[in-house]
Amino acid sequence: MPSNLPLKGKTILLTGTSKTTTIVDNITALGGQAIIAPLIETCERLDSNDAEQLNCAHQYDWIIFTSQNAVDAFACKMLRHQLNAKHFQGKIASIGTKTTTALEKLGFQVSFMPSVFSADIFVKEFPSVAGNHPRCLFIRGEKAKSTLKDGLPFELKEWTVYETIERHDQTAAIVSCIQQHQDVTVIFASPSAVDVYAMDVVPHVGWQATRIAAIGHITEAALEQYGATVDIMPSVYTMQAVIEEIMKVGDKS
Repeated sequence: MPSNLPLKGKTILLTGTSKTTTIVDNITALGGQAIIAPLIETCERLDSNDAEQLNCAHQYDWIIFTSQNAVDAFACKMLRHQLNAKHFQGKIASIGTKTTTALEKLGFQVSFMPSVFSADIFVKEFPSVAGNHPRCLFIRGEKAKSTLKDGLPFELKEWTVYETIERHDQTAAIVSCIQQHQDVTVIFASPSAVDVYAMDVVPHVGWQATRIAAIGHITEAALEQYGATVDIMPSVYTMQAVIEEIMKVGDKS
């Protein structure tokens, strides 16, 4: 196997939303086969009070984003109501490099990002920079856990801007892929995708037919609750870090 094609012979299943396609070219360039099989999709939640919520958002000391999906939905609302980043005077907190990059493309400057891209680490590190009794607005999806609200030592206002839709139409394609390829790694980046896979795919092929990779210890815990063995979970919670770990392992036998 040529040293410059470390993914030759490997098939990588991406189970996140269909928006997460930027890694495909990297996988292909390294000799692997990338298959996008989105088990979840997200869509903006439209509310009649969106304009009022946007107008009130400038009153907060901090606006918190924990996912690129939240940024995308927030951006749609900004565009619809003809607002830009200058409208919001508070500081911006972000979890993850993709979230931060998406915010910067909108013109925001991120003032805080936790050392580990996870809500529980955010809760531990954020209070030291947030100041005394800050007014905080959390831009979230409807399935976001209560980690921030329960863990932060001050009041947190939440605004749900997007919804997660389960994709149950991918089962046949995923099962076929696993049955036809010898070395398959399935990458999970959220507990929501894990839930759909466990419900739809596992009854047909089980967990042992593939290598399992998780992005983040929350996703890892969700997999383990279903009895799955997590083979890959990098210390840096990014898709690229997972790919780098896959390159290091041998064939799945």
